[in-house]
Amino acid sequence: MNKKMWSGRFSSETDAGVDSFNSSIAFDSRMYKQDIRGSIAHASMLADSGIISRFDSDSIITGLKQIESDLDEGRLDFDPDAEDIHMFIESQLTSRIGQAGKKLHTGRSRNDQVALDMKLYLRDDIEEMKRYLVGFCRTLLHLAQANIETVMPGYTHLQRAQPITFAHHLMAYVQMFQRDLSRLEDCLRRMDTSPLGAGALAGTTYPLNRESTAKALGFSGPVLNSLDAVSDRDHVIEYTSDMAIIMVHISRLSEEVILWSTTEFGFVDLDDAFSTGSSIMPQKKNPDVAELSRGKSGRVFGDLMALLTIMKGLPLAYNKDMQEDKESVLDASDTVKSCLGAFTGMIKTLKVNKTAMASAAAGGFTNATDLADYFVRKGLPFRDAHEVSGKLVAYCISKGLTLEQLPLDVYREFSDLAEDDLYDAIGLMKCVNDRDLTGGPAFEVVRKLIKESYVELERYSSSVV
Repeated sequence: MNKKMWSGRFSSETDAGVDSFNSSIAFDSRMYKQDIRGSIAHASMLADSGIISRFDSDSIITGLKQIESDLDEGRLDFDPDAEDIHMFIESQLTSRIGQAGKKLHTGRSRNDQVALDMKLYLRDDIEEMKRYLVGFCRTLLHLAQANIETVMPGYTHLQRAQPITFAHHLMAYVQMFQRDLSRLEDCLRRMDTSPLGAGALAGTTYPLNRESTAKALGFSGPVLNSLDAVSDRDHVIEYTSDMAIIMVHISRLSEEVILWSTTEFGFVDLDDAFSTGSSIMPQKKNPDVAELSRGKSGRVFGDLMALLTIMKGLPLAYNKDMQEDKESVLDASDTVKSCLGAFTGMIKTLKVNKTAMASAAAGGFTNATDLADYFVRKGLPFRDAHEVSGKLVAYCISKGLTLEQLPLDVYREFSDLAEDDLYDAIGLMKCVNDRDLTGGPAFEVVRKLIKESYVELERYSSSVV
């Protein structure tokens, strides 16, 4: 059995079951690059501060870089019996360079070390997540650009409400995902301080230069309270919350894709490469990518709830409960990336049935509000105009007609204000284009928003390191 770095206090070996229960190497091994990056900065600072010799510091740094290279190239495997990634790397370092390796942990605790590793890892992960989101938004923008004049019904209560365009509908989701991008940037700003040098909870008597390690690692400065530095996990909760919100947006779009692809709607046709069949029903084409994405939202919500529950009753400072943060946040991140990856391919390849969308908009009396507005412009108070329009809709339903098909003489039975220009006023294209206020579905308004969104995505792309 490997000798524990902390074994001096203990007179017997740890129970094998406890060793396994206590170990985190199975999941925190993913942070080896961040752990080595933090250790290199720490070793360099120790020499700069005169705490260890430059020779020992250089030996440590060389050894750490070799370990990283060996892990990268597959020449070194993680030891499943290691307690965690920190102990594994330190053990490897000591076995390679001897006594100098034992000096690396001077002025440092695993408490500030793991807090640093998590911040560095999430910082890298956020940049990767931004790339996924930017790519997905561009896919939505491309589809929107191709459907600026594709009229469809907008819905409230899942009932046909008013005419919009497919582009306008898609742009609502682009706005949501762009806010998700902004939330990730906010999260980055709030985790932009280094916990390194806080020690176990109260700092250290060594003359560490926390400002220099923070700068070397790309932080704006050190965390200003040592207790907070090692016990803070709100950045982990915030990031997982961001993942949960992204999954809300993915799940809502999933539900719509599922509905749109049904025979009852027939608005879109999913590519065979992003659909599955049935083992018993030969005719089936199932939207499994959308359904799985909708289902996986619950998994990410659970990850967030787990983190909130872990942290809610912990006294300051570090408690072993906090080791449980990693699996939840890593799972949430992995799940969102897998959904965004699959969803992007599905959206890229789906076919839009413009005829079905237009037919649904016309057959659902989505221009009834515009009919009421027509009578308002003729001088009728809106409440009276609303009543007349409602009666005309009821009449059309009883006769199996649309508002466009209703003869003018019938309109005049309900209101003598009806004139020949009525049909132009309730034409679906005009109904859409007359809604040309900021945020409306008019073609030029949507076209402008698409252009602005492309520019905004370029800003996010340029901020990705």
